[in-house]
Amino acid sequence: MSQFTTNDFKEIAFGRKSVRLYDENVKIDRKEMLEMISEATLAPSSVNMQPWRFVVIESDEAKAQLRPLIRFNTRQNDTSSAMVLIFGDLRCYEKAEEIYDQAVAEGKMPQEVREKQLSTIVPYYQSLSRQQMSDIVKIDSSLAAMQFMLVARAHGYDTNPIGGFEADRLAAAFGLDPERYVPVMIVSVGKAAEAGYSSVRLAPEVVTDFK
Repeated sequence: MSQFTTNDFKEIAFGRKSVRLYDENVKIDRKEMLEMISEATLAPSSVNMQPWRFVVIESDEAKAQLRPLIRFNTRQNDTSSAMVLIFGDLRCYEKAEEIYDQAVAEGKMPQEVREKQLSTIVPYYQSLSRQQMSDIVKIDSSLAAMQFMLVARAHGYDTNPIGGFEADRLAAAFGLDPERYVPVMIVSVGKAAEAGYSSVRLAPEVVTDFK
């Protein structure tokens, strides 16, 4: 995606529509899916803890397992190339050393900053309640979800963000610890088989205050 311009972004962002029905013959290979996820995870996160975790539902068996958990969104499940489940890791701070070691190795963080970050941020995160951590990881993972949808569009695919699912059952259904991983969003992805849904937006003057 070299030579990416403002006009390219406008076409991607403004052209995105919510798609409910996909071309069932289009599959996204795993190499490209991982490339899209890699690009999505360039999204910002609090103190770079990167709490997002992805589960890509692409097989017929996994889709059949997901189907009863997604309420009114079965068309997307049945026809999309994949359903991307996005979770937030409540113990994301356990990756702090790995993340900051990599930053030091790549010359993006001085060693003394690494030490300070680990000695202050990790204990702070450990002291937070489950609800406080949930709020943090849901915000960060939502940023990654939005970026994934824009990235998918840039790759020539369509998406639909889904919030209607059995949140209390989703993690365990796919082998994740529900005490650790909180479901944030499901994003269906593939090639649209019909025009997506457009929607209206309130004017910026309605949703903005200047002080």
